[in-house]
Order: sequence, then C-alpha cells, then structure tokens
Amino acid sequence: MFQIGDKVFYPMHGAGIIEAIEEKEILGNKQFYYVMNIRNMQVMFPLESNIPIRPIVDLDILEDVFTTFNDGELEPSLKPNQRYRSNMNKMKSGDIYQGAQVIRELMLMGKKRALAAGDKAMLDNAMQILISELVLVKGIAEEQALDLLNDAINN
Repeated sequence: MFQIGDKVFYPMHGAGIIEAIEEKEILGNKQFYYVMNIRNMQVMFPLESNIPIRPIVDLDILEDVFTTFNDGELEPSLKPNQRYRSNMNKMKSGDIYQGAQVIRELMLMGKKRALAAGDKAMLDNAMQILISELVLVKGIAEEQALDLLNDAINN
C-alpha cells in the first residue's frame, strides 16, 4: 500500500506523486482511491487494483535503462497491427525496460524509414511516459529530462 507523497509509476500514464487517498462512491460501490497528477492530468485508481502500479525506479536502474537504447539490432519486422499489439502490451506491463525497448525499436525503425502515424504516436507516448519517471527520479525539469533522454538515445 502506498502513502501520500509516494512517487509511483502508473502504466500507460507515467509517474507521479500520490497527493491524496479519498473514498469515493461510484455506482453505489464505496472504495478508496489514490489521487495523483500525471502529466497535467488528475488520475484516480483504486487501492485494490490489478494494475501493476510500482514505486519509481532508482537512479541505478534508470542509468541501466539508458544503456539499453544502443543494444542489439532491430527485431524482425512485424506487421503494423502485430507491432502495435506487442508495443501496447510492453507499455501496459509498466516495466521500464520494456517501455525503453518500445522507444529503441521505434527509433531504429524511424532511422530506416518514416514512421507511420500509429508508430509515431506510440513513440511519442512512450517517451513522455519515460520522461515523467525521469523527472521524478532525477528531480529535474521536463525539458532537462527530454535532453537527457535524447542524449541517451543518440549516443
């Protein structure tokens, strides 16, 4: 169970700080919810949830993730709908390494040819999600986090 002030990662949305724990009644069902702001959006999720919410990573893991951007080759091409499903499953997992893998693979694809609109949207979202965690881990502004991420990707 998380407490107010804890820095947590919420899959598909990003990282934020728990600002409150509130009881809400929805459709006649009372439950307690965590309340947090992620990327200028208020997010509420039940304390009892199957969503893989986790504490944000530490600096060592973040630095390790940065080294994965230049590892390996592009995996064999999947059909666009298969690639989308695979990337979406990676993003939903909440695992920082899988999110970084989505970014790495789409960046490599983008170097070979222009990304399709769906791939570009997936890349932008994956980068924003990683940036939200980078901001909290390093305690820096979003612009600085974007610069650090771009440096890690391009090295």
